[in-house]
Amino acid sequence: MTQITMKPMWVFMSAMLILSFSGRLLAQETQTVRELTLPAAIGTALTHNPQITAVKEGLAAAQAQITTAQAGLFPRLDLSESASRTTNPMWAFGNKLNQGEIAQSDFAPDKLNDPDPINNYATTLNASWQVFDGGNAWHGWQAAKSQAAAVAEGVTRTEQQVAARAAQAYVGMLLAKENLRVIEQSLETARAHRKLVASRYKGGFVVKSDLLRAQVRIAELDQSRLQAANAVDVAAANLNAAMGLPLDTTFNLATPFSNCRPLDGNFEAWRRQALEKRPDMVAMEHRQTAAEKQIKQAQSGHLPHLQLHSAYEIDSEDFTGSHDNWTVGAVVSLNLFAGKQISSQVAATKAALRQLTAQREGLAQQIQVETWAAFLRAQSAWQQIQVANSALDQAEEGLRIVGNRYKSGLLTIVSLLDAEVADQEARMRHFKAMHDYKVARIQLALAAGVIDAAFQ
Repeated sequence: MTQITMKPMWVFMSAMLILSFSGRLLAQETQTVRELTLPAAIGTALTHNPQITAVKEGLAAAQAQITTAQAGLFPRLDLSESASRTTNPMWAFGNKLNQGEIAQSDFAPDKLNDPDPINNYATTLNASWQVFDGGNAWHGWQAAKSQAAAVAEGVTRTEQQVAARAAQAYVGMLLAKENLRVIEQSLETARAHRKLVASRYKGGFVVKSDLLRAQVRIAELDQSRLQAANAVDVAAANLNAAMGLPLDTTFNLATPFSNCRPLDGNFEAWRRQALEKRPDMVAMEHRQTAAEKQIKQAQSGHLPHLQLHSAYEIDSEDFTGSHDNWTVGAVVSLNLFAGKQISSQVAATKAALRQLTAQREGLAQQIQVETWAAFLRAQSAWQQIQVANSALDQAEEGLRIVGNRYKSGLLTIVSLLDAEVADQEARMRHFKAMHDYKVARIQLALAAGVIDAAFQ
């Protein structure tokens, strides 16, 4: 009886242990946070950001316009089916003639003037080809290709802007995490100093106000830590939004914040690169080319046009019999006067080209200003890093000296707290300088049109 009772209990406990262990493994797998490098963040943004999806749909539409414009260079073939019933004398006689059913009696005046209702079912195959239209279709096709090329450059520029936003959001989160780490380190230092003050207070070497000031300092740092933690959460949400991911996605930043290298090249090299490689500048060149083609397209209205056409038709009254016929021909046309419609179209396209030329000159100036400003910010930020590094070394050494002298009773609590604050601020300025330099490099790469998924 005892063995029968214990066996089910043993099986139940074993199952519970297995389920508990499996649950812990599943929880550990669920809590695993993936590593995210800066290039990976940019690549994710380029894949998932909805803004890029939108501009790519615009590119698909522009590419479809190329096929639409190209269609004018090819023959056209149409098949139609029509049905009619009429007592109109001309149409009734013509339908009967097309059906091959005309008899001598159909020429009687009473039948010609007052025919019986007649049905006609016509199947028609039409072919036409605009052999020459003054170059309208050709130049329209070339203009559409240039417009699509401009839109493609716009997609590239949008990708660069998205990449820059993702990179800046990544660097912003790095700064927020470093600020939190600095505050946590300052909190540890403050707590260690509080123990020192408490020990000296018990020994009767300092007054109680010193201990109270140390406790106030810790309370202030606790509050700052909460604010810094919130800043990290906000920065993570900004990064997720830039990458096109859910805002609650979690990850560990794997690219070192201290990975800073000086700029390559001088301003003149960056300026030339920007004017040559900025996608919006290249897009403007394509738009100018399209405008030139549109001028020729408008001028084609002054030239003669030649069109070939043919038709094959089958007519029947009730499908019991049918009769067919065919037609071939050509049409040559030349516009003599269109109320200045053609000349006004030419004038409008020329004005559009002049407008694009002026816009291109303005864009070139804007690009040079953006590049110059970003280059100067990057240079200044790099120098700030060197200054911040020196200030940090001095603040750390100052805190060590003040701490030792306070411990020896040579300085007051005020000096110790001031040294703590100075050390904390020096650390934050150190990371802020690196952040500003990284942001300046991102903005410079964006201004020059060279930022991509491999940006570091």
